[in-house]
Amino acid sequence: MPHIDTLLAQAGRGQDPRTGAISTPIYQTSTYAHPGLGQSTGFDYSRTTNPTRGALEEAMAALDGAAAACAFASGLAALTTLLCLFKQGDHLVVAEGCYGGTYRLLDQVMAPFGLTVTYVPVLDAAGYRAALRAETRAILVESVSNPCLLVPDLPVLAGIARAAGVLLVVDNTLLTPYWQRPLELGADLVVHSASKYLAGHNDCIGGIIAVRDEALAGRLKFLQNAVGAVLGPQDAWLTLRGLKTLALRLERQQRNALVIARWLQQQPPVRQVHYPGLPDDPGHATLARTASGLGAVLSFEVADRPTLERLIAGVRLIAYAESFGGVESLITVPAVQTHANLAPGERQRLGVTDTLVRLSVGIEDPGDLVADLAAALGDPAVIPKTPVSHHVTRR
Repeated sequence: MPHIDTLLAQAGRGQDPRTGAISTPIYQTSTYAHPGLGQSTGFDYSRTTNPTRGALEEAMAALDGAAAACAFASGLAALTTLLCLFKQGDHLVVAEGCYGGTYRLLDQVMAPFGLTVTYVPVLDAAGYRAALRAETRAILVESVSNPCLLVPDLPVLAGIARAAGVLLVVDNTLLTPYWQRPLELGADLVVHSASKYLAGHNDCIGGIIAVRDEALAGRLKFLQNAVGAVLGPQDAWLTLRGLKTLALRLERQQRNALVIARWLQQQPPVRQVHYPGLPDDPGHATLARTASGLGAVLSFEVADRPTLERLIAGVRLIAYAESFGGVESLITVPAVQTHANLAPGERQRLGVTDTLVRLSVGIEDPGDLVADLAAALGDPAVIPKTPVSHHVTRR
């Protein structure tokens, strides 16, 4: 099998044998003419299959080492369709501190349909085992939790799931197949918000599910068509284009993130930095064992509300916006944005405090990003006095 860098660079190539086009065409069509009665070209209706979306699905299956992959209109559309694998009375064990949209979907949309959930602290392996019931059908975790960046031990959780005969579902949006392949660690399904690193340019919305088992993949493909929350050809093409530079972008973003995380650790207005790329971070050892990279999202606690307000109002290069994974750096306050639907007490318990900031690090010059943060924090003591190092060793 080619190296993942090669798979990424070649994503979608060779999909148009008639013209030999290197870039997969955008098949902007809803339906397809048939050669004759009872005959088909293999494409009948674009909700079911579309050549552009098919090229993306084929590429993602190869990248994740999956039997098949399905592309959806968003990451939440992907997760919603996945949850249709279950029925009334089924039970899920889910890691606490996950994406706020996942909480909203489970607690406010799926609960009335009779799907029940037990939330377990991300790192509590015994807690996952204790939460299992006869009606449990799956364990759902993120490869790195959002926004506190805790790192679960996926091989351990895969063993727990396998022993109980339940599925392990991993949201791998933060690491992507470039840095981690959860199916190889024992997961059954992997979910990606393609809007983030896979597409990588903050210009489209999409979701991917990769499936290890062929029979399960067949069930998911049926649901993809039946539910109909499919990815359109334009966004499929944008995601394919993004994949081609994923390795290059992630390497630069990772280097930048480590530079910024180290710098933030030295700043008086910053109480704590969460980034598993730092050797003293609680998730560092687990990440080193289960992934080949460090990630490029970090979060940090500032001293108080005035500091937070000064930071958000003061950044000029870094945009105050939701999402992560694009080439532009973005700063977010999860308590009032991505996790605002959680009760204040629950947010505090999960570490999503009112002064927690999430930073999605882009591909800009790291010195410029540090200078932007330093100026926004507004304290002369935080202005870097020495050149910022660009060096990081990739594992």
